[in-house]
Amino acid sequence: MLDFNSPSGKKFSIFEVAREIVNFIQEDEKKIYKITIGTDSEVLEDNTADFVTAIVVHRKGNGGRYFWRRQVLGNFYNLHDRILKEVVLSLEVGIEILKQLKILLENNWQKENLPQWIFEIHVDIGENGETKTMIQEITGMIRAYNFEVITKPQSYAASNVADRHI
Repeated sequence: MLDFNSPSGKKFSIFEVAREIVNFIQEDEKKIYKITIGTDSEVLEDNTADFVTAIVVHRKGNGGRYFWRRQVLGNFYNLHDRILKEVVLSLEVGIEILKQLKILLENNWQKENLPQWIFEIHVDIGENGETKTMIQEITGMIRAYNFEVITKPQSYAASNVADRHI
């Protein structure tokens, strides 16, 4: 899997990202955390697309951190295929980071003392615009993986954080 970047430009493997998230949680174990994954994309002149996936950890009421990676992939001639690819990329990262987090969290805390955290997949689709016809299909796809799905305008991991690096 490709490396992720911090906002300062440091490179992290997916395991290192998970370790950074656990370290962030350990700074204040009493808080509630939200871990979100989101991908945004842009079509380039040659019909390939630039995809940016973000992993965001938010300490409710007290800041957060994020990591991102860029991939330029295939030919994308329509919005539907590009949105599906965004979702697939988010799901792949979500599955892998969740696996790594569970291992690290269970090794650092006893089950009864695990910190509270929420895990979500954010998608860059909403009730307005061209993507409104895709909401049922995309949310169903994500829920099939047992993930909570968030759409615009609350999908900040995709719509704001990943979008910042497109």
